[in-house]
Amino acid sequence: MSPTTSSTDPWGRWGWLYGGIWLFFFLFPLVEVWTSDRTLPAQLAATGLIGAFCLVYVVTLRGAVAEVVQGSFARAQRRGILGLTVLIALAVALAAMIGSNSMTTLPFLVSLPVFFLPWRAMWATSLTIFGLGILGSLLAWGFWPASMLWGISVLVLGMSVMSRYLEESQEAAQEVANQLSLTEERERVARDVHDVLGHSLTVVTVKTELAARLIDVDPERAKQEMAQVQDLARQALAEIRATVGGLRVARLAEEVDSARVALDSAGIEAELPPDLSVVDPRHRITLAWVVREAVTNVVRHSRASRCRVELGESWVRVSDDGVGLDGRAEGTGLKGVRERVQQAGGTLTLRPGMERPGEGGRGTELEVRW
Repeated sequence: MSPTTSSTDPWGRWGWLYGGIWLFFFLFPLVEVWTSDRTLPAQLAATGLIGAFCLVYVVTLRGAVAEVVQGSFARAQRRGILGLTVLIALAVALAAMIGSNSMTTLPFLVSLPVFFLPWRAMWATSLTIFGLGILGSLLAWGFWPASMLWGISVLVLGMSVMSRYLEESQEAAQEVANQLSLTEERERVARDVHDVLGHSLTVVTVKTELAARLIDVDPERAKQEMAQVQDLARQALAEIRATVGGLRVARLAEEVDSARVALDSAGIEAELPPDLSVVDPRHRITLAWVVREAVTNVVRHSRASRCRVELGESWVRVSDDGVGLDGRAEGTGLKGVRERVQQAGGTLTLRPGMERPGEGGRGTELEVRW
């Protein structure tokens, strides 16, 4: 488990039961102890060793899992190794007392390192314990008395390894998903900030240039333009704050009004749709961003004299009579709009637009359609 695993995660809190539930196998040596002809002190001693083994196993397993969940891997290893050492000593003492029935401890000794050691150390420790268990049982009791518990040990080890592998795979997948989500959020904020600042600064630039030209010939009009610049700056600041906070939602009516202001300030004749109710509500937010970025590009790059915005139920078309594309690569803003549209299930197309007056060329047309 990774350090990011929450302590409130059910597996983190109760996963130790997965290993502890197998303790019911000790019923078999207990039955053998109490149905044998051993003396009462020997039976009590053997029962005490079995009880001590079960207690130390549960305490070690639960403590190691808790440390791993909290990210204290070094402490988990120290705690686990200490508990494993005590368990091995108890298993040896039990073997000397009850013989081959003590092999019930082998599956627990073999699988315990899975819960607190790194993979390489775990394999080395578990396989060493398993090998020593096989060798000792062969020398002490022969093949048949312990052979079934060898198979059970392999089965328990395999199940423990599989559970750990699946848990770590799930955590790795979750980490990748978190990173992708973080990347997408960063891209969203960057795209929103670009769209907000690009549009607002373009309009501010146009209006300040207009005010500079009017300051000598029409001071009152220049003051009005500068007052609008102040309002735009405040609005842009509020939008940036809302964007960073994830609250910014473009609204189609607002963007059409902003487009009218931007185009008028740039001296571009605006043809805007009179009725926005025809647009499918599912597409209005995306189309609002499209209108904002497309009009910003017209004002900033096209050198157009006319701009037309058309809206339908599931499409928008923005065309101008400017200088056209001229083979230029898409900028950051246009790429951001294309990503928005694709995420919403639409397609964005660029083609030649309206004819340029007196030059015979054509401007640019941007169309988004579902």
